[in-house]
Amino acid sequence: QFLMANKLDTAMWISRLFTVYCSALFVLPLLGLHEAASFYQRALLANALTSALRLHQRLPHFQLSRAFLAQALLEDSCHYLLYSLIFVNSYPVTMSIFPVLLFSLLHAATYTKKVLDARSSNSLPFLRSLLEKLNANQQNILKFIACNEIFLMPATVFMLFSGQGSLLQPFIYYRFLTLRYSSRRNPYCRTLFTELRIVVEHLIMKPSCPVFVRRLCLSSISFISRLAPTVA
Repeated sequence: QFLMANKLDTAMWISRLFTVYCSALFVLPLLGLHEAASFYQRALLANALTSALRLHQRLPHFQLSRAFLAQALLEDSCHYLLYSLIFVNSYPVTMSIFPVLLFSLLHAATYTKKVLDARSSNSLPFLRSLLEKLNANQQNILKFIACNEIFLMPATVFMLFSGQGSLLQPFIYYRFLTLRYSSRRNPYCRTLFTELRIVVEHLIMKPSCPVFVRRLCLSSISFISRLAPTVA
């Protein structure tokens, strides 16, 4: 009754569980490397479906207008719909599957707990314990996801020069990264950029750091800072 009463949430729960399943079989290619590549695509397509359903839930009345598009781009679900479309037809990259896997796992765990509560307050204590441990590490998981989002930017450039990526991919991914940096609901990408800058500045200011390395790092920090969008 609980599942039928919340059909859209249930559909997203099932698609997230399927995303976790496909992502796991890509990361751990138990069925062979050829099958792993197909599971990579399936995971991203399932994530695109979940993101589209979530976006429909957040903005139910679609309008073909600039204002609606601007509002949609503020939603995290729109960001990850774009993310899935960027990588679904690209060469499989393990780094790119981790954000999809972990976000799906976190959201699926949250809804699984609601399903268990609807069934009985004491049902499946072992599963409840696993869900509580996952929830306790949520902040670390979100930081790890943000770290993946950041380091995928140079990875897309490397893929371009190695012949495994398209010319447009780094530019489209840069747009995705600016959306994540400006996210209202998830500040972790912005926080990680700040933390990484502090760590790098601390290391290069040590007397043992060569001058040319210090200058190169400072120039890189200045360049990246200019690319960062303004956050309200």
